[in-house]
Amino acid sequence: MPVLTEVIGRVGLITLNRPQQLNALNDALMDALGAALLAFDADAAIGAIVITGGERAFAAGADIAVMATWTYMDVFSSEFITRNWETIRRVRKPVIAAVAGYAMGGGCELALACDIVVAARSARFALPEVKLAMLPGAGGTQRLPRAIGKAKAMDMCLSARTLDADEADRYGLVSRVVPDERLREDTLALATQIAGYSLPALMAIKESVNRAHESSLGEGIWFERRQLHARFASEDAHEGMQAFLDKRKPVFRHR
Repeated sequence: MPVLTEVIGRVGLITLNRPQQLNALNDALMDALGAALLAFDADAAIGAIVITGGERAFAAGADIAVMATWTYMDVFSSEFITRNWETIRRVRKPVIAAVAGYAMGGGCELALACDIVVAARSARFALPEVKLAMLPGAGGTQRLPRAIGKAKAMDMCLSARTLDADEADRYGLVSRVVPDERLREDTLALATQIAGYSLPALMAIKESVNRAHESSLGEGIWFERRQLHARFASEDAHEGMQAFLDKRKPVFRHR
């Protein structure tokens, strides 16, 4: 199976499972990953999703052995990448990447598409497509500048520079760095904490932050304000405020 799934409390865990190929991303894996993401997104019992790989690699990029003979019409007519790599954009719940080892090419782009990236000390990030006379085409040239700025993104894309975990943290590519032996534990703890909050609020926050990347400041502020106003129609928001006043822990019903 190209991916393995597990439910841990309110967290859905997806593990990329092509260890002999360092989790190289082919159509079968991306189809399975998309299906797992959509299944967890539709499951009312799940509040957050984690994507992880193995100790040696989160994902070592696209499967070049499969792609080497493709023509323009092969990729154009089959909607390569658009058809299944971008399924993650449809997921409304928080998605966390837990990255150890190599996150190269498409693996780096998959991490960039997640909402939070937790990196083990062993994590290495690169977009080396230029070495193959290619370019990062799964969102890398678009998401990376938004994450780390134009100058550093140009450096990574044009020189194929590899960042270690600490550099990625300083650049803003990752959210936090943890010891390798604590990657699973710390990421699941973070996901469990997030999943414990009101799901409608989490989804509203995710939509609002994403809007900041894709619109002007004025439109983003307007969208944020409407999302805030909508919270007052939420049972969970009233429960959260009342629990604060009562000095007790809120009991969210995700409504």
